[in-house]
Amino acid sequence: MPKAHREQWATRSGFLLAAIGSAVGLGNIWRFPYVAYESGGGAFLVPYLIALLTAGIPLLILSYSIGHRFRASPPVALRRLSRPAEAIGWWQVLISFFIAIYYAVIIAWAVRYAGFSIGQQWGAEPGSFFQESFVGITEAGDFGTYNIGVAVPLVAVWVVVLLLLGFGVRRGIEVANKIFMPLLLLLFGALVVRAVTLEGAGTGLEALFAPDWSALADGSVWVAAYGQIFFSLSIGFGIMITYASYLRRKADLTGTALVAGFANSSFELLAGIGVFSALGFMAVQSGVAVQDVAAGGIGLAFVAFPQIISTMPAGDVFGVLFFVSLVVAGLSSLISIVQVVVGAVQDRFGVGRVPAVAVVGGATAVVSIVLFPAGQGLFLLDTIDHWINQYGIALASLVLVVVVAWALRALPSLQRYTDAISSVPLRGWWIAALGVITPVVLGFMMYDSLKAEFSAPYEDYPQWFLNAAGWGVAGGVIVVSVLLTAVLWKRDVGTAEDDLERERQESAAGRAAGEGDV
Repeated sequence: MPKAHREQWATRSGFLLAAIGSAVGLGNIWRFPYVAYESGGGAFLVPYLIALLTAGIPLLILSYSIGHRFRASPPVALRRLSRPAEAIGWWQVLISFFIAIYYAVIIAWAVRYAGFSIGQQWGAEPGSFFQESFVGITEAGDFGTYNIGVAVPLVAVWVVVLLLLGFGVRRGIEVANKIFMPLLLLLFGALVVRAVTLEGAGTGLEALFAPDWSALADGSVWVAAYGQIFFSLSIGFGIMITYASYLRRKADLTGTALVAGFANSSFELLAGIGVFSALGFMAVQSGVAVQDVAAGGIGLAFVAFPQIISTMPAGDVFGVLFFVSLVVAGLSSLISIVQVVVGAVQDRFGVGRVPAVAVVGGATAVVSIVLFPAGQGLFLLDTIDHWINQYGIALASLVLVVVVAWALRALPSLQRYTDAISSVPLRGWWIAALGVITPVVLGFMMYDSLKAEFSAPYEDYPQWFLNAAGWGVAGGVIVVSVLLTAVLWKRDVGTAEDDLERERQESAAGRAAGEGDV
């Protein structure tokens, strides 16, 4: 199969900013603060940091190692590791496809809400405004009315994402993240500074950080800590394998993983300070306890925060800062998610970037634009998100670790490869973390999640709807991954050594032109 020129990051900092941009997304802002609050407050930081060190960073390094060593996106990289493992790669690609189609609409909502913040156009009842006036919510399974007010910004989001992807890794993704990451830090930093100066901010911060040490004896708190790490670091759906495949030969994989992991966690703490400072203000203004106004997820962003903005001085500015921060954080993550799908098609079928972006990225955008501006879009988003997270990302991570560590026994060779080019040696802790701790924790998460799933229908949605949008999507992804692998079983993918030889030739040409290694 003919191989096209493989793109590369221009600088190591460009890759690092892209990796951080992928990890820092909407979940950092609206998921971590609430999870920490519900799971012991300040005491939650103990299991959270342990989860980061024993699962998050080891999985990041594993993804970097596979992508960099085998020079390809997930299907090809994992096939080069072991031919049947290609199915796991396609599984990750399809997970990214489904995340992309609903993730984009949340960014589109944030675009509109940045405008709604000026004059607090959501009125006295932000909850009703969001569900009825803005989204036009119907019933689960009822398509409802197609909402042009959501579709227009959604089209704009996809145009931006596909244009940036069309420019490529170096001139598109890398340049975008060099702009987005400093901008996000500036915007969200300003928001946090404003939030901590509000009356009642201390009340909110006390509620978030006051440690409940007894929570550490609760197994669900530890599961929540590991779950937050898995879902916030962009592991399990192929992004870091794909991004690492564009690094040059000389790459500090462990050092980069440590910086990316701790940068992501630092932003989550910053988000917690900003969010709970604002919630403390709202609690004081309303004369209620923080627990009565605390919220997470979509409810925090599009209901609780508009209520806060409506009651605070200079609320317009605060609202614009908050929702533009969501847009920037979301765009950097969405770009990385769609790149997994685009890169997989490029690598597996040998097509160019522009055709892959136009056809595959365009198809992803069309599905998103058709389904999610409708009245059932919120129910569809909620259901797919739940099943893809619980039985996609987490399960795919579990299968990958079990196959690599137990079936293929490939961890020692990957460790030797990583140690040879990295600044921080992995030693035995990495193999122990991936071979024992991570699979045990992920396995328990699966058991715990399935037990809750079968006890009652999720959110009391109709069972037929859950079967189609939940189990159907999660199961369909696995079936299609296996079928794709079977169909492509005999199609050659070349070797990583072929790619390295081309890279050596390109590096020689680059050095002659004055370029350095990443």
